Amino acid sequence: MAPSATKAQFRELAGNSEASSFRGGQQQRSPKSSDDVSCRGCCSADSCTQNSLDLGTDSRVYNISMMTNGCLRSGELAHLAGVSTDTLRHYERKGLLLARRSPNGYREFPPDALARVRLIQHALSVGFALDELASFLKVRDQGGAPCRQVRTLASKKLQDLDERITALTALRGDLRSILEDWDTRLARTKNGGRAWLLESLAAGSTMKKRNHNDLGGRK
Repeated sequence: MAPSATKAQFRELAGNSEASSFRGGQQQRSPKSSDDVSCRGCCSADSCTQNSLDLGTDSRVYNISMMTNGCLRSGELAHLAGVSTDTLRHYERKGLLLARRSPNGYREFPPDALARVRLIQHALSVGFALDELASFLKVRDQGGAPCRQVRTLASKKLQDLDERITALTALRGDLRSILEDWDTRLARTKNGGRAWLLESLAAGSTMKKRNHNDLGGRK
């Protein structure tokens, strides 16, 4: 069928083909070429074939077909991992990824590079730094098992995070008190007059230090 066939014509031709395939109550399957695909009249023959062969980037067939000599080129790996090629080059400079040059000059990565990039992305999302990951992965690539070091560092990061949360909570309380004080000062100030809001911060800081020392905070 020509690519310009209408949907109605395609349905009619498909129906006639199915009807003619029955002989004596048994369905006769006509031989198909390797490019032949089934269609139910939802599209033209050319677009149906194209859509049926588009398996998506998550397809095992797609992933295998993207490989060259068992390796992934930089652009292919970036596409599969959802990162930029600049990111891959940065990982290379940090020692997180290893690439080789093909005879025609392309940078190629081993098949397990995709899992490595995803590991790096997940580790970054929970607070690990690239240099830290490079150190751990170097040990692992050499046959070591830095699991306890990884756990110790993660515990330290959790402790640091708790301290930051405590400090931020205190800062939120300070800002809330400052705003309440400023609202009081503004209520006593005529329109166009100065309430000296920023100057009040220094006075408040001096008062907080004095209260801290009175409570035994002086070292």
